[in-house]
Amino acid sequence: MAVTALHAAATGMKAQDTKLDVLANNLANVNTAGFKRSRVNFEDLMYQIKREPGIRNAEDEPIPHGIQVGLGVNISGTQQSFTQGSVDRTEGELDMLIDGEGFFQVRTVDNGSLITGYTRNGSFTRNSEGNLVLGNSEGSILEPPVTVPEDAIRIEIGNNGEVSVLQQGATALTVVGQVELARFVNPEGLAQIGQNLWKETDASGPSVTGSPQSDGLGTIQQNALEMSNVDPVRELIQLILTQRSFELNSQTIQAADQALQVVANLRR
Repeated sequence: MAVTALHAAATGMKAQDTKLDVLANNLANVNTAGFKRSRVNFEDLMYQIKREPGIRNAEDEPIPHGIQVGLGVNISGTQQSFTQGSVDRTEGELDMLIDGEGFFQVRTVDNGSLITGYTRNGSFTRNSEGNLVLGNSEGSILEPPVTVPEDAIRIEIGNNGEVSVLQQGATALTVVGQVELARFVNPEGLAQIGQNLWKETDASGPSVTGSPQSDGLGTIQQNALEMSNVDPVRELIQLILTQRSFELNSQTIQAADQALQVVANLRR
């Protein structure tokens, strides 16, 4: 009956509404350094089997088609895309870009617990103690810590993550720390916790840490940032398709409602 159509179309509107939320978040973060776009995956729901395919007819031959009526759609999950974002060349000595696989590691608080957060945002700066911290709203400290002396007049970060400084009165660079990266078997399983950070989950697997250029980890580029991998044109096209799908489902509800009105008026 039309009641099934009502419920199926309602699930379609709900699913498209969720997709709209995800698209809106992608577009809102089009200029967020290190942001990775997400997409919505759909799956069909259960089916009402009114006639099984292959049932024998009067001549004992299998009927090629059954009668199966679907009950709508559901969101099976949101999937993050970790493709490389565009490069923004900057003048910041502490700006770093990961060319390849890997995440920076920072110290952060999640639900009251101190954890290691992971980020592709390489916008770092120094705090009052000279420690390298992420330029987010918390100033999350880089792990393992790297401290830049107060009298440093030049900072150089090698492709292997080695941090060297030239101090006042010195003629040679001094190594003051090492930037380490982390990678995961399934980075799409990382949980987004805001502030340009992810955290480890059972789905992502444990982190594998090491120096850049080793164990499959990418290289570090100084004076550059990885920008969002959101393609505004693609997102806008998806936005239009989502709007149209939402409208079509709403029209289905209207058609089903009209059919039910006809049924209800049969006795009059």
